[in-house]
Amino acid sequence: MKTNTTPNWETANLHVLMVALDGVRRALQRQVAHVQNRPIVEATEEVPRPLSSDLMPPAALDQLCTQFKLSPFERDILVLCAGMELDASFPLLCAEAQGDLQRPYPTFSLALATFTAKHWNAIAPHKPLRHWRLIEVGPGAALTLSPLRIDERVLHYLLGEQFLDRRLVGLVRPISNKGGVSDLFQPSHQAIAEQLINHLQPSPTSSTSGIQLCGGEALTKWAIATTACAKLGRQLYRMPVQVLPTGTEDLFNWMILWQREALLSQNVLLLDADEIGGVDGAKQGAIAQLLDQMTVPWILSVRERSPLPHCPMLTLTVPDLSVAEQRQIWQEMLGDARSALNGQVDQLVSQFNLSLSAIQSACLNAQSQLNGHAEDPGRLHQALWDACRHQARPRLEDLAQPIAATSTWDDLVLPDAQKQILHEIEAHVRQRAKVYDRWGFASKGSRGLGISALFVGASGTGKTMAAEVLATALKLDLYRIDLSAVISKYIGETEKNLRRIFDAAEAGGAILLFDEADAIFGKRSEVKDSHDRHANIEVSYLLQRMEAYQGLAILTTNLKDALDQAFMRRIRFVVRFPFPDGPQRREIWQRIFPKDMPRTFDGTEDIKKLARLNIAGGNIRSIALNAAFLAAQAEESVDMKHLLAATRSEYVKLERTLTEAEIKGWIEEPHYSHFSH
Repeated sequence: MKTNTTPNWETANLHVLMVALDGVRRALQRQVAHVQNRPIVEATEEVPRPLSSDLMPPAALDQLCTQFKLSPFERDILVLCAGMELDASFPLLCAEAQGDLQRPYPTFSLALATFTAKHWNAIAPHKPLRHWRLIEVGPGAALTLSPLRIDERVLHYLLGEQFLDRRLVGLVRPISNKGGVSDLFQPSHQAIAEQLINHLQPSPTSSTSGIQLCGGEALTKWAIATTACAKLGRQLYRMPVQVLPTGTEDLFNWMILWQREALLSQNVLLLDADEIGGVDGAKQGAIAQLLDQMTVPWILSVRERSPLPHCPMLTLTVPDLSVAEQRQIWQEMLGDARSALNGQVDQLVSQFNLSLSAIQSACLNAQSQLNGHAEDPGRLHQALWDACRHQARPRLEDLAQPIAATSTWDDLVLPDAQKQILHEIEAHVRQRAKVYDRWGFASKGSRGLGISALFVGASGTGKTMAAEVLATALKLDLYRIDLSAVISKYIGETEKNLRRIFDAAEAGGAILLFDEADAIFGKRSEVKDSHDRHANIEVSYLLQRMEAYQGLAILTTNLKDALDQAFMRRIRFVVRFPFPDGPQRREIWQRIFPKDMPRTFDGTEDIKKLARLNIAGGNIRSIALNAAFLAAQAEESVDMKHLLAATRSEYVKLERTLTEAEIKGWIEEPHYSHFSH
């Protein structure tokens, strides 16, 4: 129980301490009389009786003695040291009791001579007074003659003052529920909080052990732990593992100070190791050592279960909010404004898998964007959608490259059959909430609910542009995954990297574009060694995550035949991007030039000439862009001569020969000769 600091308790607590000091003072006076060989005169005044009440918590001195299991002799030594700070008569009494005016301070020798029920090991390093740093032994010629001094934090505690030890300030910080997160707790999180309360509740029959909180968002785990501690009248303090000392002596000293603080104030430590993957081996060793030796309650917050074989602990996994729970939070946060959305909350819940605090932040950000215009359903939905995208934007670090999607359906030149499949992909993403949740398909099983697509075609045929078009149409973020950075020669590393990608992207359902998928999806039917077997496992893991992924995952490849048919069957959509024929190339050329670009070539006949080039759309874009730079440098409008020069450069890059038939009639002979070199 935390110390009560009401006026009545403060008065009673001080009274108990003064009574204890009076008892020690009398013992010192008897020892002075003994040393000076004069009669011992016992005081005749009645010793004041401590104030007590069955409804009042014990005094701080009594609580401290109980918590640290001090013997009566150890209690007297502690009070003797406190008297030096609180009673001006104690220094002279100590000097006279030791028969040496040069020693106006307590010593263990004085305690042995003064108090009853004495025992030598009272100041042994492993005994409570010194182990818990309740007193300090100063320098001296001998241990028994060295000065004894009460620790400042302990002295203030005895006086009823509660504060964090200054040596812990900056390393641990209190966590509060200022954001009101617990007010919106859903059943799944309330259940975790109840388990924490039951485990943290003191029990005479159970030994102290820790709690490991896995998964979930860090802020949600902190809120659950804070709520549980508050119900028990305890304060939760957070310590990032990054500031944990790694040196053996420093770690031991910190551990003693924190455990003493926890026993004095009934605080609980939350060791924040959610970023434990980024700490070095020494830090991980320090974490294991700390948790193995802690004798007070602690909570370890981690993303994934951490194996600590020698450390007994309860492991709890904080689940992500269900669709129904997210919908409930959205409705409570939006209040009256939800009626204006006309069911569009389901679209937000379907697309974005947000935590409780992320939903709160999205609503606050949307309100600031609207600036008092929340009554407009269209603006409200768009503001909420943008805020959700911002909250869910994944941190894929070096494994993914964000692509600013600007292409639209008008920019995409493909046969109607391919366009139709792409529109179907868009419809599946848009209508997922209706089909999966309202129509109940999700209740039939989660397998295969992810939307996956394979884009097959030569380089430059529009695969990446199609992904951009979908991202623009769906108003979602697009990330290109560099498989060369994901695939590792070390067994297990590729799977670990893939897990990081999907976990980071899960909240917002971003579109993931895995380029050159045949690098990982090549035919694996012939298993020659353990690496081949593990490659199959990696592919299976990727497909498994794609099938469960809330967003859209797209694989691209140049060669469809390089993929195993067993894997192809697990992909929902396959879109073949053909090499553009003449009419398609002409359409690409017509659309590739911006309307603001100055040009002198003919928009019909010259475009037909350009379409004779047997190249893909990506090469067409490259030629158009390079020609624009040539014209800009010459301070001219884009003309066929610039396009010819850019074409020659592109063919060199492609290691192809530009024939006379392809460029016949582009420019007049003098210009042709000029740009042919």
